[in-house]
Amino acid sequence: MSLADQATHSSSGGSFLFESHPPIAIPENFDSDVQLMADTAFQFARNEVIPLIERLDEQEEGLMMSLVRKACDLGFGGPDSPEAYGGLGLPKSVATRILEMLSLNGSFSTTIGVHQGVGQMPIALFGTNDLKSRYLPPLTAGEYMGAYALSEEKSGSDALSGSAKAVCDGSDYVLSGKKMWISNAKWAGSFIVFAKVDGQEFTAFIVERDMPGVSISREEHKMGLKGSSTARLILDNVRVPAENVLYHPGQGHKVAFNTLNIGRCKLAAMAAGQVRSALSIGTKYAKERKQFGKPIASFGLIRDKIARSVSSFFAAESMLYRTANLIDRAFASVDPNGNEVEENRKAAEEFQIECSLVKVFATETLSYAVDEALQIHGGYGFTEEFPVGRLYRDARVMRIYEGTNEINRVFAFDRIVKRGLVEKLADASPTTVIHEFLIRGSRAAKDHLGEQEIVACASDLAMLHFASQSANVRAEQLKASGHANSEVALAAASHFEAVATTTAASRLIELLDRCGLSAKVEMPAVSFAGSATVSEAAFEANGYPL
Repeated sequence: MSLADQATHSSSGGSFLFESHPPIAIPENFDSDVQLMADTAFQFARNEVIPLIERLDEQEEGLMMSLVRKACDLGFGGPDSPEAYGGLGLPKSVATRILEMLSLNGSFSTTIGVHQGVGQMPIALFGTNDLKSRYLPPLTAGEYMGAYALSEEKSGSDALSGSAKAVCDGSDYVLSGKKMWISNAKWAGSFIVFAKVDGQEFTAFIVERDMPGVSISREEHKMGLKGSSTARLILDNVRVPAENVLYHPGQGHKVAFNTLNIGRCKLAAMAAGQVRSALSIGTKYAKERKQFGKPIASFGLIRDKIARSVSSFFAAESMLYRTANLIDRAFASVDPNGNEVEENRKAAEEFQIECSLVKVFATETLSYAVDEALQIHGGYGFTEEFPVGRLYRDARVMRIYEGTNEINRVFAFDRIVKRGLVEKLADASPTTVIHEFLIRGSRAAKDHLGEQEIVACASDLAMLHFASQSANVRAEQLKASGHANSEVALAAASHFEAVATTTAASRLIELLDRCGLSAKVEMPAVSFAGSATVSEAAFEANGYPL
């Protein structure tokens, strides 16, 4: 049912830096069962969620919980949680596809995404069989929601500096502190909480809502995602049994960061669903709105906005399912008869680089797409009368949570360095112009690893290479298979290549200048000829045409 049988040469994180057009997993090759589940998820979001978004924004009592339970009844409560504990036991790539199709609305996407992702994943990957038996069945059934409590008022990106404390007291730990920005706080029955044992050992715990000393503060007044719950979790001498520790005391950072690795890939899926909404809203309005006696969809600059959004989304989607399949392959090698928890940790961390890059690229593609969809609406887009305003507000936070895009840029290149890939990349032969820019940039950046401005440029070059390579290989595979949409795919990949090449040249120029180098960057000829094919297909499809 997954993409796991599709050939790919990437067996280790960062391999995309050196491969030359490897075969990759693509969403068009999901089998009919997965396509049916994805369509069911899409229809659920369109028919059950979208009609209720105004009521959801008011946080009408019981409404969100009822929608989540309906989704759970369809099997969407824990698609990749183990089947033995109430989940469907599906590969991560399939769970990613389901989440993308559920994510047409930001508030519902955040709620269900946190519930089936970081609310369950730490238990599924790092919990004992007893913990899985106790907590996963009610979570996957939607009896209550799950939540993840890492951030604090003074520890956001620097999560390990948190001040929440746990003191060992016999067979229990006593937890005290405040956690901030907790999604699903209003509805959650269990929380994955991180605290320092004796103020030193960063540790992960499962905390139940009904444990004495647990309380939830008022809802945060947010700019967007008004239908989702975000509040502070207060821990006032909460007694938590020692068996509720996940992994090992003092090893909570491995639970936190490896959960977030996969969470970033799934966040990209959440962004992808909202791009679909933006493209649908933008194309339909452009066809209906007339100026100077004709639909604005006929104007060149409007068509260009749509073409750029579609082409970038094609690249983001190509990266997403390539990455999800690689994660599947890592987990497929886990021996359930061995040290399963330790092997889960290794599998979850293998493709850290790819997860960070796809998170950044997908959320910034979303930002571009919703901004242009709003611009297409003109003044009406700035009113509450049209749905694009809500989409715009909801999308903004995507570049902040699961690690800000700035942190993910720094983290991705840091991983490239620590895996010894910078030296290997510096000796590689370029396969494309963007790859050549990446190699030059890496050679220059390796002596400036403490300067974030330079590291961010290098990370962007790696991201653009990953995106363009993924888009081009996917388009070539569709052409080779005779797929009906291969012409549009080739046009989208070509158009994105032109955009990415010009962007990469700019980032390389900045990187070299910041390194104090004056080397010339020759800009090759690029072609935007695919723009017309892409925009025409989008308007014909009333949205994303692939």
